[in-house]
Amino acid sequence: MKEIILGIITAALIFMAIIGINVMPVVVVLIIVGGLYYLLHAQGMLGVKNIGAAYEKDAELHFEDIGGQSSAVNELKEALEFLLKPEYIVNMGIRPLKGVLLIGPPGTGKTLLARAAANYTSSVFLVASGSEFIEMYAGVGAKRIRQLFNEARQKAKRLHKKSAIIFIDELEILGVKRGRHSSHMEYDQTLNQLLVEMDGIIQDKEPYILLIGATNREDMLDPALLRPGRFDRQVQVGLPDRSGREQILKIHTHNKPLNDDVDLMAIARATFGFSGAHLESLSNEAAILAMREGEEEIYQRHFSEAIDKVIMGEKLNHKPSAEELARVCVHESGHAIISEYTQRGSVSSISIIPRGKALGFMRKSPQDDQYLYTARQIEHQIMVALAGAMAEEIKFNSRSTGARNDFEQAWQLVGELVANGLSSLGIISREHLPDDKFFCETKTIIDRLEKQTREILQDYETLLEKLSDALVREESIDRQEFEKIIYPSLT
Repeated sequence: MKEIILGIITAALIFMAIIGINVMPVVVVLIIVGGLYYLLHAQGMLGVKNIGAAYEKDAELHFEDIGGQSSAVNELKEALEFLLKPEYIVNMGIRPLKGVLLIGPPGTGKTLLARAAANYTSSVFLVASGSEFIEMYAGVGAKRIRQLFNEARQKAKRLHKKSAIIFIDELEILGVKRGRHSSHMEYDQTLNQLLVEMDGIIQDKEPYILLIGATNREDMLDPALLRPGRFDRQVQVGLPDRSGREQILKIHTHNKPLNDDVDLMAIARATFGFSGAHLESLSNEAAILAMREGEEEIYQRHFSEAIDKVIMGEKLNHKPSAEELARVCVHESGHAIISEYTQRGSVSSISIIPRGKALGFMRKSPQDDQYLYTARQIEHQIMVALAGAMAEEIKFNSRSTGARNDFEQAWQLVGELVANGLSSLGIISREHLPDDKFFCETKTIIDRLEKQTREILQDYETLLEKLSDALVREESIDRQEFEKIIYPSLT
């Protein structure tokens, strides 16, 4: 249609020029009108054609293709029953859900769950981001919300679908608590329009519309969004456990040539705290490392190095001076000795190869997923964090700036001790505890654990020197070599 109009205008201008009419004023007017139209269309004042674009590519996504989220999948399936069995739901007198909120850290598969939900229910699927609705012009966001719901209804009717699912990612941008942006009422108007649209969803007529939102900051959402009748169901999409991580690894490595020495369970144990996105990146990095070496298959060593890369970053080209290198070796050796002293078998490897912002690092051995910690276990973690600086002090009679992150971690862990009632203060409310009292208690704990750490390292000063010398020679020490160096010296 646009091409036809442009053709007619061009022909008219040529004809007017031929018969001697000055067309320059008309051309100038057309340019001005066209520029205004472009600006208004870009800001959404004349409608938003691309808002809520449907996924055409990779549409055949099933819940079985999403690993590590079995509980979230089951809960979401239950919420989708009203789309699959509308007559049964009506006969039972059940009010259909209008909204489902997916809550979880980034990279855990919230968007994948929404796409699988659309395929599971054979629904039209429209996706948008919360940031797409916020503009500097008042009323644009509200117009885009109305357009999105209208597009869902029209597309479902056009494709003869009984239901449509609208997925809004980063919902906290659109649904932030009202009143926070006193200088910009566009946020509140946009949220008000979303609330109106959700209230106006008629569930006894086709097409049925289900709104799925995703956020990792549910604390920022307006209470009006979370009340029953809007987002009725909140589904927690958390980080996967060990078996979930193994399942995700199987999904992401099914098309990769793995050597027989690859143990996905061992990799899953070593990746506690990884999200699905981390594990996908890990599998991809392992394949890239194998390609760099010219290998036809991916080996376990590639996954081991990929874990370090995902956690710490790429290897750096610069090399520390001899003095810095000696200090880094002593620092990492201190971490390793205290870690092994407090928990046998906890050290997986030590390296002084610079990665990211770290000049060296100690990686712990794979352990079972742990979610609860005793006071003594947290104290051991604090001692490991302090050990690097203590080792430097014993060897060089001074500390360095390399312990800054260790100290921040130690203070954070001490704060956990106090906040969870595991300190001498007993059960307290951190919110009502005076800052000076909190500081005194945490400083007392730090001083006590610092003293314990220093005494242990002084008892094993010879072992500290032996391990740091080995690090200077080898740059990286695995578990097997580590055991040869420290045992039976460590008791």
